[in-house]
Amino acid sequence: MPTITLPDGSQRSFDQSVSILDVANDIGPGLAKATLAGIIAGKQYDASHLIENDIELSIITTNSPEGVEIIRHSSAHLMAQAVKQLFPEAQVTIGPVIEDGFFYDFAYERAFTPEDVQSIEKRMQEIIKQDLPVERSVMPRAEAVKFFRDMGEEYKAEIIESIPSDEDLSLYKQGEFIDLCRGPHVPSTGKIPAVKLTKLAGAYWRGDSNNEMLQRIYGTAWENKKALKAYIRRIEEAEKRDHRKIARKLDLFHIQDEAPGQIFWHDKGWTIYQAIEQYMREQQRLRDYKEINTPELVDFSLWERSGHADKYSDDMFSLESDGRKFALKPMNCPCHVQVFNQGLKSYRDLPLRIAEFGSCHRNEMSGALHGLMRVRGFVQDDGHIFCTEEQIQPEVADFIDFLHSVYKDFGFDDVIYRLSTRPENRVGSDEDWDKAEKSLADALDAQKLEWEELPGEGAFYGPKIEFSLKDCIGRVWQLGTIQVDFSMPDRLDAEYVAEDGSRKTPVMLHRAILGSFERFIGILIEHHEGRFPLWLSPEQAVIMNITDKQSDFVKNVENRLKKSGIRVVSDLRNEKIGFKIREHTLQRIPYLLVVGDREVENDSVAVRTREGEDLGVITVDDLIEKIKYEITSHADTIASTS
Repeated sequence: MPTITLPDGSQRSFDQSVSILDVANDIGPGLAKATLAGIIAGKQYDASHLIENDIELSIITTNSPEGVEIIRHSSAHLMAQAVKQLFPEAQVTIGPVIEDGFFYDFAYERAFTPEDVQSIEKRMQEIIKQDLPVERSVMPRAEAVKFFRDMGEEYKAEIIESIPSDEDLSLYKQGEFIDLCRGPHVPSTGKIPAVKLTKLAGAYWRGDSNNEMLQRIYGTAWENKKALKAYIRRIEEAEKRDHRKIARKLDLFHIQDEAPGQIFWHDKGWTIYQAIEQYMREQQRLRDYKEINTPELVDFSLWERSGHADKYSDDMFSLESDGRKFALKPMNCPCHVQVFNQGLKSYRDLPLRIAEFGSCHRNEMSGALHGLMRVRGFVQDDGHIFCTEEQIQPEVADFIDFLHSVYKDFGFDDVIYRLSTRPENRVGSDEDWDKAEKSLADALDAQKLEWEELPGEGAFYGPKIEFSLKDCIGRVWQLGTIQVDFSMPDRLDAEYVAEDGSRKTPVMLHRAILGSFERFIGILIEHHEGRFPLWLSPEQAVIMNITDKQSDFVKNVENRLKKSGIRVVSDLRNEKIGFKIREHTLQRIPYLLVVGDREVENDSVAVRTREGEDLGVITVDDLIEKIKYEITSHADTIASTS
């Protein structure tokens, strides 16, 4: 006679074993209709799972985050079933849930076409209408290997062979289709409310470029059709904002095969880059950071001592010279400890804040490279704070204020906070991890911020706070971080003289606000759709003449604006003024300045914005003051002070 305790504390008793769906039905038919699964003792179970003892139960419904993930996982199986029905010779491999959707990799003799994808999606809808029950069963590993091999599913058999031999495996069946999965899944295919296939791609088996190439079909699934439509609109908007397309239009940068994963910055793109670097340099100077620069090529022994060689050697570029092994630095932290170690430090020197625009290299897989968003060569706005244990919380709190100020200047106000705690594979004592995690949590609480804990997601040397931004179309980008590290300073012999004269190891706080400049600029391009805030725009104004008679005045105004620190160009081409305005509007130049005979007489310009707003005729001196004010105040929009 099990008694079920629900999240609100209420209880329901039954005379016999009941399923999670039975409990939902007992509460009400509306809940039963929305029920997908349940959570018992922190673990998710199918709605058909039988409850025989007293337990605490949370019911997972269609509209919950857990429910949406189950819908997406079941949609991957649904797609695989449709593929097998339409292309029986195709072999299924893996089909996980990813952010906003799912994918499944297939081995098939020919490449799938967009028409094939349409057919697969149509068949998926037919299977949904059939409302096939989804049933779980358990099978010993050896039996499961034979079962899938007999079906011709060699990839699936290989996956199962990598699982420990003493484990039983769960299988899920819907109609004639059976797949390996830990679950849970929707009770029936009719419980998948909104699904759509999105794109085709290639993928190496098990992510190894030495293995065969498979075909990956991506899809998305949501709790209802309205949410799906909203997502499709976001995808269309994201496609329009693709930073690679905008970069070509605005002549910002390019990438070519001779330097994979590295950026050829053009003049306009490099101007944006330098504006960001100069801004960050000044902001760090105001907060007492000491800027340094460290070598890019470092003896491999340093990475072994720091612990990075054990964790990241596969991602490091290395070479040998004079019988020694070197590596291009994948991060800056061990080098910053070397700077700290020069000269004995006192407790009076702490906190010591050092920063570097450090050039790093990581051997990312070629298939993962993506414009500015994933590169092999990048620069971080990296910083490290060496401090005492007592200084951790105030330093973290000050850093959070610093980060908020920077994000606001770049036009981001919506910040998400996550605290990543100790992973299973880590260095350092539990006592140190306890202190580090508490310091970060206390700093977040002191700022009265809402935050989420991510158990096990910390770095191998310490916990961290991750700061993510939402852009204008709702996408989340993880950018900033601050990490507490008790381990690396000790491994690299960092110490200071404490107040009592003893030698102590400092705490090292790893911090970044923008992350890599490359990725941050990619995010900025997409967030602003190339319409950068005035202070970041590579060209802040363009001056255009109506006839050749105004050419000398245009050059005079151009020189005056340049001497005032304004990035300005002139357009003296023998073209109609309407043509010039349209062309420079497409180049997203914030201010379009037109000069005719009347403007020459009055030492003025007619001012338009790239949004098409007519600001009228303004004297040159007044315009200079206006633009300089907007630049120094980091105004988000050029119309903000007009």
